[in-house]
Order: sequence, then C-alpha cells, then structure tokens
Amino acid sequence: MDRLDNTVRPYAWGSTTAIPRLLGTEPTGEPQAEMWMGAHPGAPSRTPRGPLTEVIAAAPERELGTEAVAKFGPRLPFLLKILAAGAPLSLQVHPDLTQAKEGYEDEERRGVPVDAPHRNYKDANHKPELICALTEFDGLCGFRTPLEAAALLSALEVDSLKPYVDLLHAHPEEAALREVLTAVLTADPELMATTVTEAAAACARLGGAHAPYASIAHHYPGDPGVIAAMLLNYVQLQPGEALFLGAGVPHAYLNGLGVEIMANSDNVLRCGLTPKHVDVPELLRIVRFEAGDAGVLRPEASPDGEEVYETPIDEFRLSRYVLPAGGPGRDLTRRTPQILLCTAGSVRTGDITLVPGGSVFVPADEKVEVSGSGTIFRATVVI
Repeated sequence: MDRLDNTVRPYAWGSTTAIPRLLGTEPTGEPQAEMWMGAHPGAPSRTPRGPLTEVIAAAPERELGTEAVAKFGPRLPFLLKILAAGAPLSLQVHPDLTQAKEGYEDEERRGVPVDAPHRNYKDANHKPELICALTEFDGLCGFRTPLEAAALLSALEVDSLKPYVDLLHAHPEEAALREVLTAVLTADPELMATTVTEAAAACARLGGAHAPYASIAHHYPGDPGVIAAMLLNYVQLQPGEALFLGAGVPHAYLNGLGVEIMANSDNVLRCGLTPKHVDVPELLRIVRFEAGDAGVLRPEASPDGEEVYETPIDEFRLSRYVLPAGGPGRDLTRRTPQILLCTAGSVRTGDITLVPGGSVFVPADEKVEVSGSGTIFRATVVI
C-alpha cells in the first residue's frame, strides 16, 4: 500500500480553520476547502511510486483488480475528499449518465472549449455524491413540498413573492415547483435583487426556520439563488450522518466539515449562489422536480464492525470503522482498490501509522489489516 500526499484546494467558500484543525497544522489565513484523495487528473494524490494517476496507468489490473477494470475501465472511478465549508457552496445539480454523455457530445460537436466559463459538461460521466458529517453539517437537499415552501415564503410578507406563493398552491406539485424555479431564475435581475434584499431582512427578523436563508443572503446578496434555496429542504447533519445526492437533486452545502465521495466527474449545473454561469434551460432539463424528505443516511453496521453508507451507486462505496482502544484488529483485504482515511485517533496499517487526515491507497487483493484506536473511513467500489 502507499501513503498518500494530498492536495488541498483553496476555493473561496472554504473554511480557514476546519482542515488545519483536523490535520493538527497551523491555519494559513487562506481558505482550505477540499483535500482530494484519488486519481483525479486535476490534483492526483502523490505516492512514493509517483502520482496515483501514473501508478494506476502503468498497471491498471494489478492496482485496481481485473473485475474493477472490466466494469469501470482502467481508472479509479471515485474521488474521496475532506470538505470544509465556511460559506455556502453554489446551489447545483448533477446530470445522470445519459444526460452527461449527451451534453458532453453536444458541446464537443459545437466546439465549446472545455475550459470555457459557459461550458456545462467537462466530461461524459455522472457525478453522484455522498457527504458524511464529521462535525455538525448544514446543507440543502431536494425540494420541500410546495405547500411547505409557500408557507416559508408567505411568512416573509414580501409583496413581490406573492405570485410565487400562489404558484406553489397550484397542482400538480411537479409543475408548481418547475414554474416557480423558472420564474425565480428568469426574473429581471434588478427586481429580483430588490426582492432578495427584502426577503433577507425578513429572514433575519423572523429567525428560526428562516435564519439559514438570512445567512445565505449575507454571503450572496441579491442572488436569486437565495429564493431558490427556500424551495429546498434544510438539513443539519450530526456527526456520522450522511446525505446521498443523486442525479437531478438540487443541493448546496452551507457549513461544516465532512468526508465526501463522488464519481470521478466535474459536471455541475448551477442554480444560483454563484458568480459563475447559470444555464437556465439546461438546468431545467436536468432538475428532478420531486418533493420529499432529504433522506438522511445513517450507517448500517455489520458483524465485523464495518458501518456502511448504503447507496445505489457502484462507482463508490463508503464505510467506516470505529476502533476501540485495546480492541481487535480488522482485516480489510478486498478484491477491489481502496483508499483508507483516518479522521480520529491513531490507526496502524502495515508499517504505516495514520493520524487524522492521513490516508493510504491499497491495491486490489493486497493484504491489509488495521488496528489501534480511532476512526477510519474506507472508500472502494462495488463489483
């Protein structure tokens, strides 16, 4: 196995303290948003044998296993991250696999440069995600029922929101949500900015269920995404709880530290809370206008102590082990590739000791045991 040396991405929304606190390092004063573990070409993990991308490319079947290569190709199909949100991320959705392939091929045919700011599809892959909270973690996930959204907006007593409230009382629910999101994102920018300002002031005055939206508006004043965000379920995860974000589900991470895993893709369509490009027609084609509970996940424990976060995705499988002091070691050998990440305590695997933030890549079929006292997350694939 190989100890990983990982890149921390300094996105503007990142916390300045959460990742340094986990790693036991001094804050730099700059945002530290995501630490990437994997073989994403944008920032592959480094190993004693070279970048993980090159290690896998040199012998994919040895590193990934023949079954994983047959199913996913000669690449690691997931990216593991530590994510630290100090401010809200953009409100966004991800395409399914068919939509991603169609969108990518269309933009390729039209000659849209892959690095163009208005490009929607950077690759032909889908991007399902799972976020597991390490601290209290605030987010938005999926649509509220239209009646719940109408009540939240109505309580603000902002005249320019009344047409949206009326639309949300219409039927069927899917059409009501579609019409309101479309109206919000296509409204006159100056009028919408005024509406958002009035709504933000009302949210701050009311507090309670409205408080998160006052905070969002503080970071994104006048952004129509503030109103769009009020259509979504607000969720506060406790440590160990998780959210699965499937294709077409609008979501945003607001604040907190977590372990995130996703299929290896950069495809994002934004709904707001961003200065970046928002392609409204394409966004509306991708969004699933289905109201319902956010679906907080809690791990399912197996007899050997593995706690699995069940998802319908084969490209990744996330689980954790909480190792008690003086407890037995655990055999984690699998016929698939693995990344092991320590988030608490001290865990030993082979001749490598992992402390919080430490990680290793374990090739398929390589014997691996863990022992010690702490928490370790295991990222692998389903074959």
